Amino acid sequence: MSGVDAVQSGIAVLVLLGITITTSSLARVRIRADVLIALARGAVQMVAIALVIGWVFRHPEGVAVYLGVMLVAASITSARRIQCGMALAPLLGLAIGAGTTCAVIPVLASGALQMQSETIVPFTAQIIGGSMTAASLTGVRLRDDVARDWGQIEAWLSLGATPRQAVADFGRIAAGRALIPAIDQTRSAGLVTLPGAFVGLLLGGASPGEAAEVQLLVLAGLLAAETVAAVLTARSLATWLGTTRPVTIN
Repeated sequence: MSGVDAVQSGIAVLVLLGITITTSSLARVRIRADVLIALARGAVQMVAIALVIGWVFRHPEGVAVYLGVMLVAASITSARRIQCGMALAPLLGLAIGAGTTCAVIPVLASGALQMQSETIVPFTAQIIGGSMTAASLTGVRLRDDVARDWGQIEAWLSLGATPRQAVADFGRIAAGRALIPAIDQTRSAGLVTLPGAFVGLLLGGASPGEAAEVQLLVLAGLLAAETVAAVLTARSLATWLGTTRPVTIN
């Protein structure tokens, strides 16, 4: 990709945008404005993040700050997705942070990735994103299941069970369902699609073997992080959701 300049990339993006708008217009699918806004926003965000990460690479002391901001943003995003109040954000932050830590520390401690900002930032960022997704999926599923079967929760509570005990079975199911995308992604890697890290490394000039090695680290890290995040999210929300019937969000 080093030989591709901004003009060539811009032309390719405009052609792809034209295909999207033309196809949707001919089919009378009203997404033109959404597509234009999404692409413009994406372009601005990518330029901004490129500048920020470039600064972080030049100033390694900023790695912790950048990843900390990312963790806070992930916690807030997950809390908004679950829609049970922003007071849940700290609990979700702990779950996402714990999952990320459990995946990143073994990889760095083993020497599989070098202890430098150029490797720590992209690897950890992917793990935070995966942990956030697992936490959100677990929380949404748990909220909806508890709301739907609230009568069963009340029955357990009437028998003397604590809110956490009453919601425990729902939490296990929600966590298991939340991990299906990560498991399927790992199982189908290289067969159904080429994962993002693998493609990025190939486009950056890495050998297929090197790309596969890093991608395997990412996939294993995501499985570990998302499992921890999903389980902790289910446990953290159990007491919360077992006290007052949540509202199902359509």
